[in-house]
Amino acid sequence: MKAFKASFFGLSAMLAFTMMSCEPQQTQQLTASGLNPAKFDTIVNGETVKLYTLKGDKGMEVCITNYGGRVVSLMVPDKNDSLVDVVLGFDNIAQYMDTLNSPTDYGSSVGRYANRIKDAKFTLNDSTYPLKVNDGPNCLHGGGTTGWMNKVYKAEQVDDQTLKLTIVAEDGENGFPGTVTATTTYKIVNGNTLDITWEAETDKPTIINQTNHNYYNLSGDFTQPGYDQVLYVNADNFTPSDRLYIPTGEIKSVEGTPMDFREPHAIGDSIKSEFDQIQNAHGYDHNWCLNTYKDGKGDDTVVCASLYSPKTGIFMEMFTNEPGVQVYSGNFQGIGKEVNIPHKNGPYPQHVSVCLESQKYPDSPNHPEWPSAVLNPGEKYYSHAAYKFSVK
Repeated sequence: MKAFKASFFGLSAMLAFTMMSCEPQQTQQLTASGLNPAKFDTIVNGETVKLYTLKGDKGMEVCITNYGGRVVSLMVPDKNDSLVDVVLGFDNIAQYMDTLNSPTDYGSSVGRYANRIKDAKFTLNDSTYPLKVNDGPNCLHGGGTTGWMNKVYKAEQVDDQTLKLTIVAEDGENGFPGTVTATTTYKIVNGNTLDITWEAETDKPTIINQTNHNYYNLSGDFTQPGYDQVLYVNADNFTPSDRLYIPTGEIKSVEGTPMDFREPHAIGDSIKSEFDQIQNAHGYDHNWCLNTYKDGKGDDTVVCASLYSPKTGIFMEMFTNEPGVQVYSGNFQGIGKEVNIPHKNGPYPQHVSVCLESQKYPDSPNHPEWPSAVLNPGEKYYSHAAYKFSVK
């Protein structure tokens, strides 16, 4: 999804990190992806930040920082049984924290509300709540630089395969009502699946819509556009958006448009189409209405989307109980301010990656006819997404 604008928070976070980094750091054993955990050790607002590593019994390794609940690397076997890192990001905590010079949502656990809310406001129970404006006139990803992706989660590594992250968001944070206690649990299951569950409770009526924001390139070559990645989306319809990426309120068929991925095909086949939706977004940055969601319930046992790299043979299948998936094709990577940013395994060109974000539809709080994002006291929010890796 389009990167949010930077704020003063980035400067203050960098100052905090700089003060910490003056102390000597010991070099630790590198992860399979080549990360040095010492480069993620710091303290932000009195909270400890670290890099955590999950390992599966089939070679998968997932490295996660509790700063923003971000997946930093994800190693999976390719067709030659070699491990390949398939997600974009940085190799140090300083760049994740530097929202002034390198603002990014790479790998984050997004909250309180993923995606956009029109005009940064919504009405709930006859009360209107103005939100932080951080994307044109709109609110993106719960406030972006002051949203959950740039907060420190309390981390509990349950076992070698499981990391539980907890955050408490105060009533009124970025304009959202209710004190919310939320968890993100990352787990490697069946040796080759990254399983993510989000749970939350609130003390006042509020809205919530959490997601994971991994940027995938299954070729492992982050220096080339990912045009040959083959995408499948199990959806007959999508929600068209305007030039500010806000849904028009329509639900349209993908039939006969470049939005039709019911038959898998390479992203590059249609990403430069003259279709107005593609032109508006400079690629794909849209919500698909999943066929796996029916009668108010999502079936997370059925594949809702998949991605395949013919270079490595790596095949990723996605499952979710949510009604929608946002497909974002890295439209603003490698251009403008992002040209000179040093990345892990970079530099990154435009369209180098694809995000597959499970979600309620964008701007759902302003569309009561769509699946609801409302959470009331006494209720429990539950969202689930799983990414299964194999080779074909």
